[in-house]
Amino acid sequence: MRAPVDTIAAPPFPARLPWVNVAPLRMDKQIGRPVLIEFWDFCRPNSLHTLPYVQAWHERYEAAGLRVISVHAAGFPPGHDEDAVRAAVARLGIEHPVVLDPQLEIWTWFANRGWPSRYLFDQQGKLFEYHHGEGDYHGTERAIQELLGVEREPVPYVRPQDDPAAMVVVPTADVEGAYSGPYEAGEVWAVVSGAGALHVDGRTVAVEHPGAVLLVEHDRHTEGVLALEPGDGVTVHATCFGAGLAA
Repeated sequence: MRAPVDTIAAPPFPARLPWVNVAPLRMDKQIGRPVLIEFWDFCRPNSLHTLPYVQAWHERYEAAGLRVISVHAAGFPPGHDEDAVRAAVARLGIEHPVVLDPQLEIWTWFANRGWPSRYLFDQQGKLFEYHHGEGDYHGTERAIQELLGVEREPVPYVRPQDDPAAMVVVPTADVEGAYSGPYEAGEVWAVVSGAGALHVDGRTVAVEHPGAVLLVEHDRHTEGVLALEPGDGVTVHATCFGAGLAA
């Protein structure tokens, strides 16, 4: 969505926050190049859905001048552990700058609404385009291209659900802790910490690190019944349900 005015300036980054992949950055030093700010959380499945696009934009447009910065805003207990976030950045293959915002300071300055959210600032540090939630990937990429003065085919949709023409169905709402029972969704995830195993519908799913673990994946929106039990050494912080294509 385009910004309603062209006078909204990017807030600064608090000086004491830790960074990954780069020395601490300052917004006022980014003048002269577009900057894409992405709020995410490695524990949230919807952030993982958006991540491939953010990574692709960094790879495609860094040389043309785009600066991509991910703000890791913790929404679950594992996200408050700096070592866990750094390990997740490495595991997920993230090469662009990441700033850790465990107390949601940057989040508050942006008046951010949820995960994921992205804000594109122009070469003068003014808000150009923004989007809350998943989706509108081609819209964001075309806005990036407009600021850079380049043109190419956007990144192909990673999942069928990402296409705005796709018909998707609202899934069951996320549940705190480990959930067992009926649901409607295209996929089911558990947000976990610890190490060990999850027992899911009669099978075992290994847990080797904190984060979001995919438990069940359907081709389309499906009614099902989930049986989820964490094994020793594993804590389930939430059970999350993702949208699926309409039948």
